[in-house]
Amino acid sequence: MTFRLLSSLLPAFIVGQSLLGLAPHAMANEESSLKLKPASKEDVYLYRGITASYFCNARTSDVEFPKAIGIAAATYVQVLNGRHGGLVASAGKKKLTNKQLFSGAEFQIVTAAMEYCPKQVPKKIKKKVEKAIQSQKKSRKKK
Repeated sequence: MTFRLLSSLLPAFIVGQSLLGLAPHAMANEESSLKLKPASKEDVYLYRGITASYFCNARTSDVEFPKAIGIAAATYVQVLNGRHGGLVASAGKKKLTNKQLFSGAEFQIVTAAMEYCPKQVPKKIKKKVEKAIQSQKKSRKKK
């Protein structure tokens, strides 16, 4: 499912990369020398929790939503790329693009934040996520 919360998140993604001092080209050299395993369900759950915790802490510290979700999602994507080469077991053997990883990261972080710190997720975003979840459930029932 392609899910885009805010169109303004790309600048936050770039800021997140520069804040962390990581760039895709720097990680590419490391990837070629390592045999990377796809992120397991447990890995994804761990990264979801860590980045949602970051998001919640940022929002509690009055960081505005687009920056908090953007940097948290950038961190999530960087971990998936750095440790797993963009591979996620649930997606099969296909390497996911940064756009796909970022979209999935946003969704996972916001859904976790709705559990951990619901007051920090804007109502408008909660409604979009709930609608997307319902739509996903309906399409699964049709199959």
